[in-house]
Amino acid sequence: MGHKEEEMTDRMLDKRSLTQASAWTELLSRRLSLSEVPQICIMVSESRDEAVMERLLSLALCDSKPISVNALWIFTHLPEPDHVWLADRQDVLIDALLKTTHTGRRRLLLKLLSLQPFRKEAIRTDVLDYCLNQVTACTQPYAIRALCLKLAFEQCKYFPPILEELTTVLDMLSEEKLSPGMASACRQVRRKIARREKIQSVSSRVS
Repeated sequence: MGHKEEEMTDRMLDKRSLTQASAWTELLSRRLSLSEVPQICIMVSESRDEAVMERLLSLALCDSKPISVNALWIFTHLPEPDHVWLADRQDVLIDALLKTTHTGRRRLLLKLLSLQPFRKEAIRTDVLDYCLNQVTACTQPYAIRALCLKLAFEQCKYFPPILEELTTVLDMLSEEKLSPGMASACRQVRRKIARREKIQSVSSRVS
């Protein structure tokens, strides 16, 4: 990022304007450079202000695609403690995922969800079905299919019968010519399933 862009970002966002919708809208309406995103993340994280996070989340979920994608992009680069804050709003992100038709927004929402834990008691069948369907959707980009595969495992792991269904899906994928990244994701999930089954087998013998 050049000095001109750097100065522009500093001018648009300072400690006083972080909660102002107009400052965020002006910044996120344009194309952000790779160098600007870390700078913005530092400002957001160091503010330690929930109102700033709420403002950014509202923009991430707004109808404007450029603003929404930029806001989601920033969220994916925030440090881990900020992901904990976002995890408390998991249902909001899931609702946004299920209704979006924009590929970029879908990928970023999946990325954010992949950074969060899924609790057994909070598993939603609609998002589980969504992930399982997207994994086998040949029309979807491999990046989205791989993220859906990861999320499918994180939900299926609590339920052995559904985990078997995921294994069947992996068997189907093995017949398909996959990208290196998707093939790697399949191998990783197979290893996770094997470890999970081993733990369950040991637990059943002990009990």
